[in-house]
Amino acid sequence: MANTIFRHDKYGPWGPKDPDSRLDYGFDWTHWLASGEAISSSVWSAETSGITVTSAYKSGSKTLFWASGGTNGSTYWLKNWILTSQTRQAVRRLRLKVSNR
Repeated sequence: MANTIFRHDKYGPWGPKDPDSRLDYGFDWTHWLASGEAISSSVWSAETSGITVTSAYKSGSKTLFWASGGTNGSTYWLKNWILTSQTRQAVRRLRLKVSNR
């Protein structure tokens, strides 16, 4: 499970990343899902080039991905699209701020 701590600012959630690290990140949709509803599909994608989503998966109400790459001093937007068992669709975005750590 993703162990990266997100911070929040006026643009939403963001997490730190070193350009040489390969870490897992994700969202917990528990409080958004209705009772008995499950995530049927989850797709993660990078909205800005320069960072790579190397793999993605879901675990219960959590959607997770592994990211690698990035350039020191750059910020990257990533998007998570889900489809639920009640055919609802939702999108959340986060940023990864890359810096040498």
